[in-house]
Amino acid sequence: MIRLTLTLVLVIGVLSSTSQSLRFEIQSAHTKCIAEDIKSNSMTVGKYNVVNPNDGHPLPESHKLTVRVTSAYGNSYHYADRVDSGQFAFTAAEAGDYMACFWAVDHSPQTTVTIDFDWRTGVQAKDWSNVAKKGSVDVMELELKKLYDTVSSIHQEMFYLREREEEMQELNRVTNSRMAWFSGFSLFICIAVAGMQLWHLKTFFEKKKLI
Repeated sequence: MIRLTLTLVLVIGVLSSTSQSLRFEIQSAHTKCIAEDIKSNSMTVGKYNVVNPNDGHPLPESHKLTVRVTSAYGNSYHYADRVDSGQFAFTAAEAGDYMACFWAVDHSPQTTVTIDFDWRTGVQAKDWSNVAKKGSVDVMELELKKLYDTVSSIHQEMFYLREREEEMQELNRVTNSRMAWFSGFSLFICIAVAGMQLWHLKTFFEKKKLI
């Protein structure tokens, strides 16, 4: 039982290390975008906040952000204007790279805005503390639930990668077919040009009575 529990904790610890949690800086009037590859029907949540440069004092007006989250097709899923913190949560309707872009407000003199950003997708987006409270489950059962959801996520990811692989193979087949057609057409053009050159030289020599 102890060995199984430790194994579950280790496996979940390894598989749950894919969420993005980072701190970065933006200069006034500048933009920074962060991309996350999300498959269709996956839950995703994100939280962001501006780090106060002066603890114990109100956040300066120069430390405000405009935040937008969009899909690979340009659809907007979150927008906030001149805020210092916020969060978003949605289920991805489209697969692809989702972009979270942060714009720092223009300010003179220029300042540096530090941002803490946490972005979780799939299994990582689930609030396991609430699951434990609502279900009144023990530690072992909670770890099993986490492992089950993680395995399900990996299973879905494998199907998603297989679909992407099939799309790439189809693209390669189409590309190879077009390249073969283009190569044949180029060869035909070269032979035609060579034939025309030979005909022109023959005509020229005949006119000069060299042959």
